[in-house]
Order: sequence, then structure tokens, then C-alpha cells
Amino acid sequence: MTSLSRSEPIGYSLPLSPSGKSSMVSEPPWHFSGNMLWIDYRVDPAAAVGFLPERLSPDVDAGAAAAVFSEWQWCSADGGELGDPVRCQFSEFLVLLGCRYGERAMARCPYAWVDSAVSLARGWIQGMPKQFGAIRMTRQIPIGVAGAGTRPGGRFAASLAVDDRRLVDAAVTLRELVDEPPALSRLPLVHSRVSPPWTAGDAASPAELVTSRVEGVAFSPVWSGSARLRFHADAMHDLDPDLARLVPRETGPGYYFSYAETLVGGESLA
Repeated sequence: MTSLSRSEPIGYSLPLSPSGKSSMVSEPPWHFSGNMLWIDYRVDPAAAVGFLPERLSPDVDAGAAAAVFSEWQWCSADGGELGDPVRCQFSEFLVLLGCRYGERAMARCPYAWVDSAVSLARGWIQGMPKQFGAIRMTRQIPIGVAGAGTRPGGRFAASLAVDDRRLVDAAVTLRELVDEPPALSRLPLVHSRVSPPWTAGDAASPAELVTSRVEGVAFSPVWSGSARLRFHADAMHDLDPDLARLVPRETGPGYYFSYAETLVGGESLA
């Protein structure tokens, strides 16, 4: 009888296979370019603290938060995904909270939604709390009345729906170019990597506090304007009572800009 040769299945992520090419998530670096509709707002500072792990403290500006809608295009090192839009495009909505790790100003993402399975799995590898949602954004087109151009009076809107519930509506009317992007957009994000117990006798592993190593950060010109932000508190409470704690107390300015970065890996904050 002829013996069969075999090797251990491999891959950066599941599923594993003989060549490793079946992995749902490719190995970093991951390159991202996208358009962002960003709205600064304020939450109850006591509510924000409840979402911070013990080693993180509130920012000096307690209660500083942002609601961020994004349309992304991404690719791995060889750029192969760009030839297949269904693979390289996804939309995202994040809630961000200002915080500090020691003396280091950072931003915490307690909730995130995406419309792509690969983006969701990639987020969990990083420790981002991604879930599935339906995100819609006004598209920026440089010509025509319906183009929503980046100019004074340009209007952009966005929405998030989860499990057939509308959770967030936002709109920004552009007024002027500003010198700097919004404050939280310039800070590193801090996440918690979690490994739930699975096999009999396992104890829960403590969450690992991590941030990402980022290169090639670039901002387009940043437009600012007046903003409207509505969290549907009743729907949020039905879906997740803790989420409803982050409804806006006050809405600040809105922004529209393009952003690019390359994620090259993670960094433990142990």
C-alpha cells in the first residue's frame, strides 16, 4: 500500500489549508483608503467611563466622543483585492471615546459595525468589537447637482441599521475648509483582544489591551460644517441597553474628508 504524504494545514486565519491560501483574512500589511463622515459629540462622562478597561482613564476632556461613518477600499500587500470590488469594498460605523493610557492620549472604540465578513473577522483579530450592520452614506461626486460636492453648502448624510432597526442618522452641511482633522481622528485606537473559554475546564483569559502599528497615514483637505446626529435610543435599548448609554448629550461640528493608512500589525500595552 502506498503511504500518503501529508503536512499540517496552515494559514494566517481560519480556514486552514495545505497551502495556507484559504485563510479568510490575509496576513498584514493591510492598506486602507476611504471617505469619512465624522461628527464630534459628547456623552455622559460617567457612561463613557463604564466602557473603559481599568488601565484606561478618561480623557482630560471627559465625555468627548465621535460618530464615524466610512466607506472603505482596501487591499493586502499585492493589491490583488482591488481587481474585485466585492472583496475590496466595505462600509463601517464606529463610536469613539477619548481616553488615556498613562500619559498617552488615545481613542477607545466600544462599538463598531461593518457590512463585510472579512472586515468583521479582521476586526476581531485586532480586538475591534465589530458586528454586522447596514451602513449608507451620501456619495461624493465632483459634478452635478446630485453630486454632493466638497464645497460650501455641500450636504452629506449617513445612517446605520442593525437587525432591521434604524439606530443612527447623521447629516453634515459643509461650510469651510479647516486646518486640522478632528482631534480623535489623530489618536491611536486602543482595543481589547478577547479569547473566550471553550474547552472543558478552561478559565476565561484576561483581555489583552492592544493598539495598532500604523504607517502611511494621510488626510485629504478636511471640510467642516454644521451637523445633525440622532441616536434612536428606543431601538438601541431594545438591541443593547448599554449601547443606549452613549446617546449624544450635545452635538458638535461635522467633518468630511478622505483618509488612508496601512496597518502593519499590533502592539501589546501589557
